[in-house]
Amino acid sequence: MSISLFELLKIGIGPSSSHTVGPMVAAGRFLDEARDAGVLGEIARIHVRLYGSLAFTGEGHQSDTAVLLGLAGETPDGVDPDRVPAILQEITEQESIVLGGKRVIAFDRDADLVFDYGEPLPAHANGMRFQAFDGAGVKLAEAVYYSIGGGFVASEDEMAAADDVRTGDAAVPYPFASAAELLAAGGDTGKTIAEMVLANETVARDEADVLAGIDRIWSAMRDCMERGMKGDGMLPGVLHVKRRAKQILDGLESARGVNAKLPHECMDWISLYAIAVNEENASGGRVVTAPTNGAAGVIPAVLRYYVESCPGADEKGVRDFLLTATAIGSLIKLNASISGAEVGCQGEVGSASAMAAAGLAAALGGSNEQVENAAEIAVEHHLGLTCDPIGGLVQVPCIERNAMGAVKAINAASLALKGDGTHFVSLDAVIETMRQTGEDMQDKYKETSLGGLAVNVVEC
Repeated sequence: MSISLFELLKIGIGPSSSHTVGPMVAAGRFLDEARDAGVLGEIARIHVRLYGSLAFTGEGHQSDTAVLLGLAGETPDGVDPDRVPAILQEITEQESIVLGGKRVIAFDRDADLVFDYGEPLPAHANGMRFQAFDGAGVKLAEAVYYSIGGGFVASEDEMAAADDVRTGDAAVPYPFASAAELLAAGGDTGKTIAEMVLANETVARDEADVLAGIDRIWSAMRDCMERGMKGDGMLPGVLHVKRRAKQILDGLESARGVNAKLPHECMDWISLYAIAVNEENASGGRVVTAPTNGAAGVIPAVLRYYVESCPGADEKGVRDFLLTATAIGSLIKLNASISGAEVGCQGEVGSASAMAAAGLAAALGGSNEQVENAAEIAVEHHLGLTCDPIGGLVQVPCIERNAMGAVKAINAASLALKGDGTHFVSLDAVIETMRQTGEDMQDKYKETSLGGLAVNVVEC
């Protein structure tokens, strides 16, 4: 089995895939299941309780907003970010919600949407409980969901069955559950990683549709960078963090043609692209989870570097980049985690950096072994990275951290391409190390804002 590119790279809104996109998806899924059970039309009240990391950092990550939008029938890839304030204002002022966008029920935000700071639910740090009642207070439906990173949502049964991230039961021509299996398949068939992933994708959809979908994802990434570089003012929230991408761009543009151009200016452009994306994410704008919202700037920044700075860059290279990145993200998702609430930021920016490094190595013509080496180098040098957002906001240190992850990815790809693909530490070993490190990491360093920078820096 494998994870689809379109599951790992999803178009949604900020600021968080696990804390915003996931709860929105869960709310929509609860309504769908109530509809399938024939009770949706009888619902008079819905109660939602958020646990663990969703409780501790949910307000800063707009988890409550996401739940409300999901209950109102909005979807991550369909909601207009500019309409969100008006939707929320109406829910608050009217003390009601248009359930599924069709029928009005009473809704008290304080009573019906609760951040529970007690013990987290057992299967994952990001747990949610939805309950629906009729007019007499009789419970009609109840469900527990877990937001397991990157916008993926799993029910209790799915978590128990370890079937939370599979693409389904359709057999794919090149199944892989480890980097060793992926490399072996490539060796047996002579195919690149990108070619094998594309073949897997075409089991469920036509190749033309797959390629068009990839192009749409890259277009959304480009649009996000452009919006981010035009944005100005303060990011939302109590930290009063000033948006910097526009200022950085203005400085770089004004320095064009200067004789004393600094050799490291290329890194400034890469950092700019990553920062622009993550400032858009922090503002609740439209982004591509890659593989999460908190790490959404890494892959677009490195891919734009490929397009604008690498001789011979072309459309095929862009597609190979994203297809290859998907394989690496799948391996990390399957064997460790891409959730900051589960393993810290090594699972978010570390995973994104590994995906970008592999994608760049592939786009530049690297062998499968060099691609695997690039991913290994990138994730190895993010091991142990904590997730400690100040104020529970995806701003500090998250935005700059994406710039660092993008630069590391390019460095990792370059190092790998200068070798022949043989190396001492395997990608599989590093992914397993990430899993073990995340398991040993104290909860206060895993997206709870109870440790690290979140408690050592004054918020306001």
